[in-house]
Amino acid sequence: MDLARILIVDDDPLVRETIRDYVEHLGYQVRDAASAEDALMLINREPPDLILLDVRMPGITGIELCRQLKTDPATRLIPVVLLTAERELDSRIAGLAAGADDYFTKPVHPRELGARLRSLIRLKRVVEELEQAENVITSLALTIEARDPYTGGHCVRLADIAGQFGERLGLGDEELRALRLGGFLHDLGKIAVPDGILMKPGPLTRDERRVIQEHPSAGDRLAAPMRTLGLVRPIIRHHHERFDGRGYPDRLTGRETPILARLMAIVDVYDALVTQRPYKPAMPEAEALRIVHDGAQNGQFDPELVRVFLEMRAAKGTPV
Repeated sequence: MDLARILIVDDDPLVRETIRDYVEHLGYQVRDAASAEDALMLINREPPDLILLDVRMPGITGIELCRQLKTDPATRLIPVVLLTAERELDSRIAGLAAGADDYFTKPVHPRELGARLRSLIRLKRVVEELEQAENVITSLALTIEARDPYTGGHCVRLADIAGQFGERLGLGDEELRALRLGGFLHDLGKIAVPDGILMKPGPLTRDERRVIQEHPSAGDRLAAPMRTLGLVRPIIRHHHERFDGRGYPDRLTGRETPILARLMAIVDVYDALVTQRPYKPAMPEAEALRIVHDGAQNGQFDPELVRVFLEMRAAKGTPV
């Protein structure tokens, strides 16, 4: 395995030199920066595996840099360890609130430094492996979609619209990420559906409908080993439930269905209505929204979520 790269950011040259000696002795590659601005240039050039970051620096503070790194998708997985003075309790709290993964009190003890660096770098690599596996399974979902030329772009559209819907509802970052992933992965289980059923232009038989209705459970089983898909799995399994309990696979009623799945159910049907399929032309937006509205009246959808969805679409210029 390649040596991990550690970036030390501290405006005190003596502190940088001391910690650098410790870290190099542990066998890591080391770079250092005297300011947050210099650190950003180094990070953009070659992202490190871990950052040791002083809290108090002129210009951009360590806490501000930490917050910036943790809100950027390109750097959010890099562990950030704050370096604080013994009495800087408020700074430690503020840094952890900004997303820091750990903190050391200066002066740093070499044995403690070594143990905690190893732990954080090991955790980072595990998370990176999970993210890579997530990318593979997302690519698989797009491959499944490509089997049917009439649903091309469906996953991308669902990810986009569901994300907008979640933002409208004020959902948090983790839920928004789950919605976008859920847009790609909601029909993952269709890998188990034969082409003859999946792409059949006419009505399905009862047995064929039964096969189709197994895809949410199949997708959930495929996603089960992925811990990072914990919020996505309910979308995969429950996006065909109905508010009145007549959906599948578990016949959940009302708010027994998790909110992200209730939300995705609306977006999934809306996109199907406004998209051309083998058995129908694309429906005008206004007509599709009327059907979504009716779905809240007949027990298909959560009425409150439909109200917000219609408001969102109206804000884009299509009132119901």
